[in-house]
Amino acid sequence: MNRFARRYLARFLVPFAVTAMLIGPTVTNATDATQRGDFAVKLDGDEIGYHRFELIEEGAQHRLISEARFDVRFLFINALKYRHHATEVWSDGCLREIETRTQANSKKLAVSAATIDDRLIVDAGSERNEFSDCVMTFAYWNPEFLRQSRLLNAQSGEYLDVEVEALGSEPITVRGADVEASVYRLTAKKLELKLWYSPDDEWLALESVAKGGRVIRYELT
Repeated sequence: MNRFARRYLARFLVPFAVTAMLIGPTVTNATDATQRGDFAVKLDGDEIGYHRFELIEEGAQHRLISEARFDVRFLFINALKYRHHATEVWSDGCLREIETRTQANSKKLAVSAATIDDRLIVDAGSERNEFSDCVMTFAYWNPEFLRQSRLLNAQSGEYLDVEVEALGSEPITVRGADVEASVYRLTAKKLELKLWYSPDDEWLALESVAKGGRVIRYELT
């Protein structure tokens, strides 16, 4: 790979991978007990992968199972190979358990967490933390996460300070229909996301701009 290609990949792929690692699934109704969703992931309008999930009701708890797969090519090179699988258990709006496995090219991450004596114990391999408050991940399927000042990055184990700003409403086309959506901006560390929600609080889309001006977008299908 020549010097130009290496410089391009350093400017674009690292921010893209960070964005991908923080993006979670949406929810569409399938049954009363199970909800399923499917997102197309696009880069500058070209589809590069998907994010699929199931949210399963189990008594007073909900189990979220999600999978993501992206492949970005640059000059006939497979520049980014991203794979992610996560299982989360939620109760009373709080995270109770989590198990994630992520691969971004050669980099591999694993995070696990469990609740012991009302404390969430998060193990990210090189670091272990305990939280006594109600912890939430970047759970876009649950609009209550927009009220949080800190969120857990489920793929690195970091507990990040976040800011959320309401931007009003604007029309958006979802599955061929126009919807007047509420729009929010979320910032965390080096990440900035724009989010769209329906009047029924269904997450509709997400957009982020990587270095170099390339647009990463999630669209509900």
